[in-house]
Amino acid sequence: MPDAGTPELKPEMPADAGRFICVSAVLQQLQDEAPTDHFTLDWLLGRLNRHSFGVIILLLAVIAMAPGICVVAGLLLMVPAIQMIAGHSAPVFPRRIATRPLPTRHLARLIRRAVPVLRYVEKIAHPRWPTPHQATKRFVGVIVVIQNTTLLFAPIPLFNIIPALMIILISLAYLEEDGLLLSIALLGTVVVLAVVSASFWEIVLGAKWITAIL
Repeated sequence: MPDAGTPELKPEMPADAGRFICVSAVLQQLQDEAPTDHFTLDWLLGRLNRHSFGVIILLLAVIAMAPGICVVAGLLLMVPAIQMIAGHSAPVFPRRIATRPLPTRHLARLIRRAVPVLRYVEKIAHPRWPTPHQATKRFVGVIVVIQNTTLLFAPIPLFNIIPALMIILISLAYLEEDGLLLSIALLGTVVVLAVVSASFWEIVLGAKWITAIL
């Protein structure tokens, strides 16, 4: 691994030369090249390049499954999702956040846990049903915003886990260029929205019933 300190941005990964590479290989290479002690979002985005949106959303969605920090992760998820809708080539975070040193051990631990799972998922998810890249990027951004809104405001305790899982599925479909998996994720989004809408409606009806009694 490189020496600790503020790492310099390196040339693009070979995956960005136009050849498809699975996300597990991208993350493995990321771990192999990570600075010893600390890394920054600037370094991370510089290494990921065209995979940056998908990987950042994937990592934040995994973090958003934890009840204690789901709100913070959910708010951060809005940044890349909105930028995808706007057609940006890569996520852009405020300078203060992008240059803040983060412990490499946390990134390494997350990647070590994720890579075996991803290798299993990649036996199912693979490039198929190709779609226009820019249109797909904007479409994915819209779905992530919808799911993330559900994650932040769902009235059911621990319900954040379900939209977070859906965002993980969406990001995997985007990274693996799998149009079929993306279609399944869209169907899942519709189901989640239906459940949340029904829950809100029940709450409204319950509030009206209590008000009428009082």
